[in-house]
Amino acid sequence: MKAEQIFDVTGRVAIVTGAASGLGLAMAEVMAENGARVTLADKDEAGLERAVARLHQAGCAVEAAHVDVANLDQLRAMIDGVAARHGRLDVAFANAGISAGPGFGTAEGQMDAVLHAKWSEVLHINLSSVFETVRAASVPMKKQRSGRIIVTASVAGLKAERMVGYAYAATKAAVINIVRLAALELAPSNVMVNAIAPGPFLTNIAGGRLHREPEVVRQFERMVPLGRIAHTDELKGLALLLASPASSFITGTVIPIDGGIMAG
Repeated sequence: MKAEQIFDVTGRVAIVTGAASGLGLAMAEVMAENGARVTLADKDEAGLERAVARLHQAGCAVEAAHVDVANLDQLRAMIDGVAARHGRLDVAFANAGISAGPGFGTAEGQMDAVLHAKWSEVLHINLSSVFETVRAASVPMKKQRSGRIIVTASVAGLKAERMVGYAYAATKAAVINIVRLAALELAPSNVMVNAIAPGPFLTNIAGGRLHREPEVVRQFERMVPLGRIAHTDELKGLALLLASPASSFITGTVIPIDGGIMAG
């Protein structure tokens, strides 16, 4: 089978949360540029409209959904609506998430300084909204007996990282187990559930610290055996793999894309 067949996502209906920038935008781009019909969902309305306009101009079949994943009813209604409009849902990227701030390597990230309000916010967005995305997406996928659900986890969910806040690490570890459980439950319906576990990527998370704080960049670079932070385009190949026919026997996996961090 030729590569263009095994990775073919032409006409597939896909949703990406947190799609206005960063990893979510990369996921949406690679799907749309390869013929999928993609709904980009985000609460950043201005960023969302810019991304959708650019992809429209490139001839891609995309639409915007202005949604705050913290509102679980709104999130579920968006997913239900996409599936109803298109008559199916083939791929869901549960990508939206926020930073918990720095890890215990700084005073503000040590456990005594963790604020309950921030802890609750991170758990709600990074864990509860991910579960709701998986749950809502599974409904049409079970009916059609096919589908791909891809969750954005993190290497911080697989090993302790002093640069990462407690709540972020806790939620990313938790979503990995959601992926494993959902993969087992949905396997009889031929729905594949997997997680991508990125290392440091140049995104706007944590208020864009990696764009404006060179010392933070250097600290993350020292963590990575390849010695650099990744560009979001470098996630596209893995995202396409997990969304395409090439992943027909891959489920319940957590795949690091981390420049070698997990090898150490």
